[in-house]
Amino acid sequence: MFKLMKLEMRKFRIGSYIRAAMIANVVILGLICFISLDEKISEKMPFTGYDMAFSVIDTLIRGTYIVFASVLISRLVIDEFRNKSITVLFMYPINRKKLIAAKLLVVVLFTLVADIAGNLFVGIGFYVFNLFASVVPEPLSWSVATKSLLAVVMSALATSFLSLIPLYFGMRKHSGATTIVSSLIVVMLVCQKVNGFTLYSILAVPIGLALLGAAVAYMSIRNIEHVDVLK
Repeated sequence: MFKLMKLEMRKFRIGSYIRAAMIANVVILGLICFISLDEKISEKMPFTGYDMAFSVIDTLIRGTYIVFASVLISRLVIDEFRNKSITVLFMYPINRKKLIAAKLLVVVLFTLVADIAGNLFVGIGFYVFNLFASVVPEPLSWSVATKSLLAVVMSALATSFLSLIPLYFGMRKHSGATTIVSSLIVVMLVCQKVNGFTLYSILAVPIGLALLGAAVAYMSIRNIEHVDVLK
């Protein structure tokens, strides 16, 4: 399985996605710093504490990498079915389920690692920025840092699996555009905040969506041995 994953990452040049993720993290950090500084100049308090700041950062990172995951799904899975190039892979003496599972694991692991790394990069960057700009009035305590880190890891785990939900819509017509559009709808559901409240803050929601994503992945490979991709 690990060898198949390595082959998939080489084939689709995963390094280009890593570089794109790094650029996205820099953009998010710049956006957070700019907004908080602008609010401070306007004599408004953008963040009442680090917990609030880290929560906003996590929301932005989550939305970004759900879309990233949909792009990966489109490239690794959907495009191969649409272009019929998957038939070449199915000719090799490799179990079809194992092949598709390797592709989906690449998406899950990329999303998981990128989500955690993105939160750490932007969070640490914002902390350093705050040392000079003082947009957050209270100092960062170990309890807040530990609690936020745990929340980030749990959120990333849920995000890595719920990001597979667009696979269901993309596979129906083998459409990459549908996959990406459906990911934007997922982002709207799990990242929208109303008066500081978000559906993602209800523990059952990310867990339920993560299980749904895992179910979508299972359904996509369950009968793959009997699928005629030439139709």
